[in-house]
Amino acid sequence: MTFRLATGVVILLLSASPALAVDLGRPDVESFIDSMVKQHDYDRETLLEILGQAEKKQSVLDAISRPAEGTLSWAEYRPIFITRERINAGAGFWRDNREELEDIEQRTGVPIEILVGIIGVETYYGRITGGYRVLDALTTLAFYYPPRSKFFRRELEQFLLLVREEGMDPVDAFGSYAGAMGRPQFMPSSFRAYAVDSTGDGKRDIWNNWKDVAGSIANYFNAHGWRTGEEVTVQATIGGRWSGPFPKNILKAEDTVGSLSEMGVMFSTMKGNEAAAQLLTLEGDDGDEHWVGFHNFFVITRYNRSVMYALAVHQLGQEIALVVRGDAS
Repeated sequence: MTFRLATGVVILLLSASPALAVDLGRPDVESFIDSMVKQHDYDRETLLEILGQAEKKQSVLDAISRPAEGTLSWAEYRPIFITRERINAGAGFWRDNREELEDIEQRTGVPIEILVGIIGVETYYGRITGGYRVLDALTTLAFYYPPRSKFFRRELEQFLLLVREEGMDPVDAFGSYAGAMGRPQFMPSSFRAYAVDSTGDGKRDIWNNWKDVAGSIANYFNAHGWRTGEEVTVQATIGGRWSGPFPKNILKAEDTVGSLSEMGVMFSTMKGNEAAAQLLTLEGDDGDEHWVGFHNFFVITRYNRSVMYALAVHQLGQEIALVVRGDAS
């Protein structure tokens, strides 16, 4: 769901690049407007007014060309998120919002450590939510970033529908360089599909209401198959029976607990031999680290399609839980 990564620094460094108005006369822009009018009965003049305020941002194009998941090793990536400062901030966030988080956990089955792990990695508990206007980011990527223009045109479409549905001012929504919004960093399609009103006040406020934020994240996880009470991942070692290269990290479990054990992967789990599992190999500080990911691990990757992201969320949440539960003991 998200394209952000320690981008607070990137945004600050790059956002000063000059802005250019989006060319409304481009054939692809005109075609997009025609489609919105025809498929969604969107008012043409309103669309022209909104898109006329959009600016092409070179800083957006620069940032999406080098996401941290694609350029950093695990040894470089992990210290961005698993820090004493972020762990302590997460513990404070948990304590401050304990009642709301416990209610969401009880109602949804998604554990608090996953919720605080996501929020901690995504926005550092609301400290880093992105400095780009969502309209600028999505319009830039929809029409000036050919590798993923189809995806971002869909997200721009969803954003414009969201603006109409929620009565938003399109230039007031800020987010990441890829258009991810609010404290959970939902893309517009995810907002429309998964954001919930957890407080019953009639609003789905993912910018200011922590209970709506946590409830929306939990709803996203449940919609993507989260299994309450199941393990996420365990560290593994490689035994003498292993032969051949390690498989490339993928975003699904193609092996089983039993098949990995037979191949010489050693790990401890309460899961049965038939449970889906996948060996993961990451470049750590002292060489290769091996992990076995289970079903819930790959649910986390649906939030951001990165093995390193999912492991950072899991580890951050676990570290925060140790602090909070240690306080209670």
